[in-house]
Amino acid sequence: MTDSLYSNLIETNLDNNKTFLILDDGSEITYKNFIILASKISHKLSKLGLKAGSHILVKSAKCKETLALYLSSILTGSVFFPLNTSYTVNETIYFIKDSKPSFLICDKSEIDSLKPICDEIGCKILSLNANGIGEITDGIENLDSFFEPSKRSHNDLAALLYTSGTTGKPKGAMLTEQNLVSNAQELINLWNINRNDTLIHSLPIYHTHGLFVAINTSMISGATIRFIKNFNTDSIIEAFNYSTLMMGVPTFYTRLLNDKRLDKKLTQNMRLFISGSAPLLNQTFKNFYRVTGHQILERYGMTETNMNASNPCDGERKVGSVGKPLKDIKIRINNIQSDNNKSENDIGTIEINGPNVFKGYLNNPKKTQEAFTKDGFFITGDIGYFDNDGYLFISGRNKDLIISGGYNVYPKEIEDIINQHELVLESAVFGIPNDDLGEVPIAAIVMKNKFTDLNDLKDFLKKHLVKYKIPYKYILLDELPKNVMGKVQKNTLKEKYS
Repeated sequence: MTDSLYSNLIETNLDNNKTFLILDDGSEITYKNFIILASKISHKLSKLGLKAGSHILVKSAKCKETLALYLSSILTGSVFFPLNTSYTVNETIYFIKDSKPSFLICDKSEIDSLKPICDEIGCKILSLNANGIGEITDGIENLDSFFEPSKRSHNDLAALLYTSGTTGKPKGAMLTEQNLVSNAQELINLWNINRNDTLIHSLPIYHTHGLFVAINTSMISGATIRFIKNFNTDSIIEAFNYSTLMMGVPTFYTRLLNDKRLDKKLTQNMRLFISGSAPLLNQTFKNFYRVTGHQILERYGMTETNMNASNPCDGERKVGSVGKPLKDIKIRINNIQSDNNKSENDIGTIEINGPNVFKGYLNNPKKTQEAFTKDGFFITGDIGYFDNDGYLFISGRNKDLIISGGYNVYPKEIEDIINQHELVLESAVFGIPNDDLGEVPIAAIVMKNKFTDLNDLKDFLKKHLVKYKIPYKYILLDELPKNVMGKVQKNTLKEKYS
């Protein structure tokens, strides 16, 4: 199991008595005791029938027990599928039906709503609440503290993360052991992460950034993590006193800049601030440097590929750039018009090949084939260019994707829900700039009755959409701007309402 997730994250830490997590209540848990927790959970799941290769869907709040389920998936050889806890019941049912997990772990309050669909597909459902208490942890203190790991190969599926294009249903990106291990090892080398680091972690643990980038790199290097349940300025500022590293989204940094306590003295112990999941505004980069003396390191990644490029830890960090391709990862710019590969400063579609690139979309060979070029490069859908020094710049997206506070928001998904409302004729959702969140979704709507009260529609959307997908503002129009082919001109809406 050389170079497996087990050998890198767990085996090397079996007898490690160093602090792994510092929790919000001030308590700490060592690497050794955390692995014991994961081992006990593994025994419980195995006794209940969990097999290697089975999917385990985890929709639980950020706590040490939820994180231990990730390690448990490594030990048992199951496929870890973390899901945003904010998803509605209707949204969650889609993921259950599509991924067909053997186990669903969720908050006790959702058991009754989700049990019928779990019974339908033969999925066991267990509770785990925000305080770490639930059926998944009941009685585990009596179970063995060591779990014999399942044998895995590099190409075995390790995790499942859902993503979607601007059209269609979300797709399950299948990530292998090699995808995760190779990426984490390279980031450790690039960012000089080591056992003397303490990482400030206030990201959610249901996507690539907060889970695979932050947790994998920390465990492999033996670093300590200040594990903050939710973004909280006071908690982060307190953690600056003993931490050295922070990973966040641009919104974190804009909110810190709004706090008058932020200055060079406060951050003097920190060695590195990393930003990703959404574009970092040039002004945020400059303001943070002016206030703290630290240049934020921006990198580029996505669900299907983990991290692709990064500015250097030691070297020039170019404002507006996501840096250079990681070792063993090839990034090329493909001309949108002529389909010819382009060189420096030419803008085109970003395509990626390397050990980080996912295996494909679950149960969707057609979308998988469409996502790759004939010579095996993943088509990201992002548009960008390389400068003369080999630094990659992201110019935009060739779709209508909105990134709000680090979350992907797909306009068509929101439009489909809005258009289901009986009083809506049609709608168009687009993003506009926002100083705090980067972008926010705006809905332009044509109602069947122009004097309709919007409160009913807003209540309708709250039942069907997670909070960050709900439009920030509603614009009522008599008609949507369209071209001669009947296509809605979203650029016209953006220009007018940004």
